[in-house]
Amino acid sequence: MAWTKTYSGTEPMRVNKWLATEGVCSRREADALIEKGLVKINGEVLTEAGYKIEDGQTLSLTEKAARRLDNQLSLMFHKPIGIVSGTPEPGEIPAVRLINEQSLSGRAHAIPGRNNKLAPLGRLDKDSRGLLIMSEDGVLAKALIGPESKLEKEYHVKVRGDVTEEKLKLLRHGLELDGRQLRPAAVTVIKGNELKFLLREGRNRQIRRMCDLVDLRVLDLMRVRIGPLSLAGLPEGKWRPISARERDELLRWEAKGFSAEPTAPVIAAPVRRPAPAGKRPPAGGKRPLGAGKKPLGKPRSDTPPSSKPKPNEPKFKRTKLTPRKRTPIK
Repeated sequence: MAWTKTYSGTEPMRVNKWLATEGVCSRREADALIEKGLVKINGEVLTEAGYKIEDGQTLSLTEKAARRLDNQLSLMFHKPIGIVSGTPEPGEIPAVRLINEQSLSGRAHAIPGRNNKLAPLGRLDKDSRGLLIMSEDGVLAKALIGPESKLEKEYHVKVRGDVTEEKLKLLRHGLELDGRQLRPAAVTVIKGNELKFLLREGRNRQIRRMCDLVDLRVLDLMRVRIGPLSLAGLPEGKWRPISARERDELLRWEAKGFSAEPTAPVIAAPVRRPAPAGKRPPAGGKRPLGAGKKPLGKPRSDTPPSSKPKPNEPKFKRTKLTPRKRTPIK
């Protein structure tokens, strides 16, 4: 058996929901495994799709089920402008058509074929370019595009118009689309009219519509990162597989709500004592070295001490020493 676990919930739960909660597969994938007889409860093959597992019962997946889940393909693709990520209209080219052996960057254990059902995980419209994740993995799809997903996505956007602080404040928090308030976004200026957007949601043409609301026109939009995955030199029009480690990192980032933006630590300002009356600190606010410290001894005088003896002080006679005789070496 490939995956085995004993249920310990207080209430019975549908098998497909429990497998999805455990991150094994999606509900739809669980139903497909049950239909093919690849799921067992206490050693017996499960045939009822709506079966509810109870406390103390053990669920097992067969080796065939494990291989089927492990063979699900997930990849990242650098989508060019003019390619659609989803279902194409007549005359349009879908991204999945460009996923072949000729466009592979590096190595892959398998090349997607007709039997693979790759779906784009996230919107990237025809006029935009950059990172597009495609997968057959239902668990990964829920983490990236599920209604409760908070996975961070980074975009670099060139706009036309005056970029003001007031517009940036509205883009960060204060806009509505389709009658719903947008989640807070991190929007900063990279240089000139190039902006960086960090979003945790994916409405239809969201960034373009946000910019329209503040009188900014998008000239170029590129997605450079999704969670911990970035383009990282992947050429335009090329794809590469997502490793099992990268998949785990994506799920971990979504679960923990991680961000790639470093948070600067808050450092308390040093407490400065007021200067004594009539004295001001030197320019720049820095105190001279050793200021405020008590002297260790009496202050030294700039004039050398007198060589004459003081009154009532005994006089010492200086004795001149004769040279020491040297013994010749025999």
